[in-house]
Amino acid sequence: MAESRPVNLNLMTIRFPVMAVVSILHRISGVLLFFGVGYLLYLLHTALASEEGFAVAGAMLDAPIHKSGLTAVLALVGYHLVAGIRHLFMDLHVGDNLPFGRVCAWLTLIASGVLAGAAYAWIWVL
Repeated sequence: MAESRPVNLNLMTIRFPVMAVVSILHRISGVLLFFGVGYLLYLLHTALASEEGFAVAGAMLDAPIHKSGLTAVLALVGYHLVAGIRHLFMDLHVGDNLPFGRVCAWLTLIASGVLAGAAYAWIWVL
């Protein structure tokens, strides 16, 4: 029996709702944090090895690539935290209707953007 319904397998043509985007980004940020924690542990190990290691870690964090990495990890932590709190509230059935879910999803994106901006300011400006 042949099916005549259309099949759309191109994910670039599908418009996801903002709640789905926040949920997918939460999963992606969790995977990226898995590797980001390894980077942070490497920096911590280097800094705690000796006095010279502390100086080396400080010199590493003066390089733009390491500043960018640290900023990215802190931004990921902020997003994952805010989105995780949103998911916990949804598990408690707070804001699980469609209009409030949209508002909470946008607030999650805005709050995580503010946290990412704060991480950028702390690493690069201060």
